Amino acid sequence: MAFLASLRFEINILETKEKNPLFSAIDETDYGRRTQLAKSSHSRVNCRSNVLAITQPGRVSAVSVSRLGMPVLYDLCTCLYKFPIRSSQACLACKTKTYESGADDHSFEAVPLSLLTAEREEAKAVLSLFLRKQGLSNAVALRIAKKSELFINHLTSKLRSFYKSWFLVGRELTTIEIRNALIPYLESLHEEKGDLLVDVVVSYPNPPGREKANPVALTASSCIDKKERAVARICQKNSDGLLPANVRYLMDLGMELEKIKSIVSRFPAFAFYTLDRKIKPLVEFLLELGVDKSDIPSILHKRPQLCGISLSENLKPMMIFLESYGVDKSRWAKVICRFPALLTYSRQKVKASVDFLSELGVSEKNIGKILTRCPQITSYSVEGKLRPTAEYFMTLGIDPASLIYRCPQTFGLSIDGNLRPVNEFFLERGYSVQEIATMVSRYGALYTFSLTGNMIPKWNYFLTMDYPRSELVKFPHYFGYSLVERIKPRHFRMKECNVRLILNQMLSSSDSDFEKVMEKKMWKLSGTLGSTKV
Repeated sequence: MAFLASLRFEINILETKEKNPLFSAIDETDYGRRTQLAKSSHSRVNCRSNVLAITQPGRVSAVSVSRLGMPVLYDLCTCLYKFPIRSSQACLACKTKTYESGADDHSFEAVPLSLLTAEREEAKAVLSLFLRKQGLSNAVALRIAKKSELFINHLTSKLRSFYKSWFLVGRELTTIEIRNALIPYLESLHEEKGDLLVDVVVSYPNPPGREKANPVALTASSCIDKKERAVARICQKNSDGLLPANVRYLMDLGMELEKIKSIVSRFPAFAFYTLDRKIKPLVEFLLELGVDKSDIPSILHKRPQLCGISLSENLKPMMIFLESYGVDKSRWAKVICRFPALLTYSRQKVKASVDFLSELGVSEKNIGKILTRCPQITSYSVEGKLRPTAEYFMTLGIDPASLIYRCPQTFGLSIDGNLRPVNEFFLERGYSVQEIATMVSRYGALYTFSLTGNMIPKWNYFLTMDYPRSELVKFPHYFGYSLVERIKPRHFRMKECNVRLILNQMLSSSDSDFEKVMEKKMWKLSGTLGSTKV
């Protein structure tokens, strides 16, 4: 490894930079001024290569980070060493030399470029999420994020600027930290550009509508290239014929390789999460909470982003925040199994849901119970889902506060696709709006059933049971029982014994209690018949 001086070997440095895809030029400066080397490097060499330089403090020096095409100033006085580059773990390291003493500090810090890829994927996910919040469909938002490579580079540079000191020590960013840095920037950009935001993103760095100086042809294969590389990464075996350590660990937990591929296809950054710093700490924490080991694969499949969240700085504080709203801390294992995405949401999103529940008139105690039993309520948009649904129920005379407490999942259903068709089903059969409201108030899950697969067959059988239609108003839970395993067998038993029970008695009791009621009815019936004969 040879020492590269700044001006004496300027030509050698520039030639080396042209030959190496991974390179960074570092030189001593005088109190913060940019070095001559950095100037000549930027003026004579194309500075768009994949590069990362990690250094240790000394005196002021300039580092030309070619990956971003821009100089970054650090406090150091360094010598640069060039390392052999392997495609699987390309990195660049800088060795520090103390200016005053001339003594070498032989400690090195090197960061794999896989971490840079993870940052880019996270930035892409944030951009896609932000575009969806602006009203774009999921498919369109993903397509724009994949096409906007230069804007993703720009967002990554924003991250470096925002967390500059953390990159110096090689600290990985969590998903929440990345969102906290990029979302405010995207919001300010949206305020400035308005409806032109998408054009700004796609055409970056050129103004919207202007022809790009260096147009890049984006094909379908280039859009999925990153996803394919991520999948290939988790399938790549080492010299001993073993899969990557993080993949082997997940397979030991019971996760099949195909399921891991499925996760990476949806969320490519997962392939670059380190085992010891990302995946394993989360798994151990979940096990400590009481999550069954067999449930871990399902949780990670539902929300792989959990691995990117800092336990101490984000996840645990978020759990305390939710507990302050009444989430039962003894039931965290069940809450996470039901809806792991809850812990990846921002506090503002959760607070918006809680504020709406309070606005409806739900008590603080019941809000905690709702969040514990149905944490996915926080995933519903307040203005796009919860409020319109509540207003629709109020037009029917249904108390939304009472309904959302007893059956919160009802508020995740479509008004036109689920709620209105069920109401029309009963209206067509002669029930009034008030009777429908009574049935829903007694059994909110009524809207969750399929018309063709559940309600129509059960309704047709109900007509053969010689009950008045008002019986369903009293006991709408009828639609929640199995027609084959409960309704028909018990109705047949009643007819066989010439006994008649109300729907509630017939269906809600256990098998043993049902037989006791039947025997009691038959005994009374036989006593009555006997006295009549006498």
